Amino acid sequence: MAKVTYKDSGVDLELYQQSMQRISRLVTKTLSPRVRRLDGGFAGLFQLDFTNRLFARNYRQPTLVACTDGVGTKLKVALATGVHNTIGIDLVAMCVNDCVCCGAEPLFFLDYVAMNRDDPARLEQIVSGITAGCVEADCALLGGETAIMPDVYQGEDYDVAGFCVGVVEDARVIDGKAIVPGDVLIGLAASGLHSNGYSLFRKAVFEMAGLQAEDHVPELGMTVGEALLKPTRIYVQPVRSVLSHYRVKNVVHGIAHITGGGLFENLGRILPAGTRAEIRRDSWTIPPVFRWIQKLGNVDEAEMERVTNMGIGMVLVVSEYYAESISQQLTVGGFENCVIGRMTHGDKQGEENAPGDAVWV
Repeated sequence: MAKVTYKDSGVDLELYQQSMQRISRLVTKTLSPRVRRLDGGFAGLFQLDFTNRLFARNYRQPTLVACTDGVGTKLKVALATGVHNTIGIDLVAMCVNDCVCCGAEPLFFLDYVAMNRDDPARLEQIVSGITAGCVEADCALLGGETAIMPDVYQGEDYDVAGFCVGVVEDARVIDGKAIVPGDVLIGLAASGLHSNGYSLFRKAVFEMAGLQAEDHVPELGMTVGEALLKPTRIYVQPVRSVLSHYRVKNVVHGIAHITGGGLFENLGRILPAGTRAEIRRDSWTIPPVFRWIQKLGNVDEAEMERVTNMGIGMVLVVSEYYAESISQQLTVGGFENCVIGRMTHGDKQGEENAPGDAVWV
């Protein structure tokens, strides 16, 4: 009777070791003094010594924050182009951007990569993006998992998932409860489509318009693949800079990461009862990539607004008194932003548990 090996079933342990050697040097770039070195072992260690002056932190009642996300079918575009070194940035961004919405400082990140077969070169590309995102977000890539599952994934298919843990002073948690009529909405510009709505985008671009990833798009000045793979912007630096500068409580009342669901749905998640976000349609210029997608797929305006960020990737709801100086600080720091609206009384004020809402004006 013939003997069977793990390699015969589709898992090559020698290739796995090559993969681990390739990515170990990338991970090192993200480590900080708070990461406790552990040779071998089965977990990553991170020190919560918030009184150490070396770390310039002063948490009296630290509250841990945890977020997880993926990048959806944007992976299909990476596969179509053969470009895998940006999808990791998207993965980090989708998690750390959620983390900072409650005012937290991202501490460390974990990744999960599942493949049909071990491919050291491609895994290195994926992890290079993850490490680049972690460096930008100032968080350590503390660990991860690479799963080779030939019976689950076919051909070149793979999937990724990310997990971020952060910390915030309990008394400074930003949960939207402080939002009041008169507050100002500051929108931080998106880098493009980010990582939501790609089932719609791919249908419009590849199926309906019949374009290929390598086709040049004159109105965008880049190829289809470049437009669709532009990495999600990471907002940790601009948000943390504002929160660090304005230590006075009740300056930033709410933060919303604008992902699938658009401005209205994501803002609505943090608005207290009896309030309404009035957003000015003409307060920013919608990036050409959104109109290009809309035209190719004959997508209704309302559907575009519901599915995409339309050029605004994050919204800060701030005290009217500080709004101008916060916007100026962001601009000086190189973070494109604009005032996109303000908070008012909602139609359902006085109704118990009536959620806040958002409207165009």
